Amino acid sequence: MQRISDKLLLWYDENARSLPWRSDPTPFKVWVSEIMLQQTQVETVIPYFQRFMARFPDLPSLAKAEESEVLQVWEGLGYYSRARNLHKAARLIVADYAGQIPADIAALKSLPGIGAYTAGAIASIAFGAPEPALDANIRRVTIRLLDLHEPPGSKTDAKLWEFARQILPASRIGDYNQALMDLGSAVCTPVNPLCQQCPLKSDCVAFQHGTQSELPVRKLKVKVPHKLVVAAVITRGSEVLLAHRPADGMLGNLWEYPGGSVAECTFDLPDALRALLNSRFGLSVEVESQLGVFQHAYTHFRITLHAFACQLPAPDRLTLPPDFAWAEISELSTFPMGKVARLISRGLAS
Repeated sequence: MQRISDKLLLWYDENARSLPWRSDPTPFKVWVSEIMLQQTQVETVIPYFQRFMARFPDLPSLAKAEESEVLQVWEGLGYYSRARNLHKAARLIVADYAGQIPADIAALKSLPGIGAYTAGAIASIAFGAPEPALDANIRRVTIRLLDLHEPPGSKTDAKLWEFARQILPASRIGDYNQALMDLGSAVCTPVNPLCQQCPLKSDCVAFQHGTQSELPVRKLKVKVPHKLVVAAVITRGSEVLLAHRPADGMLGNLWEYPGGSVAECTFDLPDALRALLNSRFGLSVEVESQLGVFQHAYTHFRITLHAFACQLPAPDRLTLPPDFAWAEISELSTFPMGKVARLISRGLAS
């Protein structure tokens, strides 16, 4: 087992990716990078990580910030619960751990947004703890090393974690885990793996059996649901009306244009928008024109959003619904938003 880690570390010393969180792997930078890397590719994360560090260079600055500031800097990276959990965890670390990110695996797992993989990655990379880490790349490498033809599930996970612990090296554990990540990203790829370039090909049972392209066994794809969404861009002079999403749930605490989903078979979208705004928010609007159609895919569904320019008959006498606010169009960049709402805002400001 030792020779696997020896080969991999030699390969890593020559082929390690140059990443901003690796040049100075403080616990704070490792933690932030690992949260950002959840469900997001490295190339996408890099500019967001750099922007985040420029605004929040250390844990105290993050803990002191308002959540809206954190969401604004995170904007565009998606999966906003990660940002909210990061902020909550920073405040917990200040309150419960004297501002020091804990090295203990159990303590790390107790923090919001940190599961088994992220805890193992932080503990090993930031503190050199003898902990395995199983992200998607490492999982794929391990499955091929074992030639494991089993569907995803808890039994498969247990085997992978057990094997990962068995092959941990005695030292450089953080480098070793990152080497596995890099190997999965650059060589042991999901499609057409570059096996002849792999330092572990002689240890890989799948390569020996010629089954590497069949692995990992994947879940059957499920058709992604589609939602038809309408939104009202209600202006009053130089201002526009925004709605603040509730803290819990999808896109929590972000701002958007009031609206919602309607039946897929809806023919008269302006009429559906008027009815929706009246029933949900008590707003009676005049729909003037369509501003645009926006398509976006989330994790479990996709949407087609139709945005309409609208007016209120008497906006100055309106009692705003809870969590609504008028915003200066010139200041929309200061309101954290999801991707579609930001596209609409940019169109208004141009």
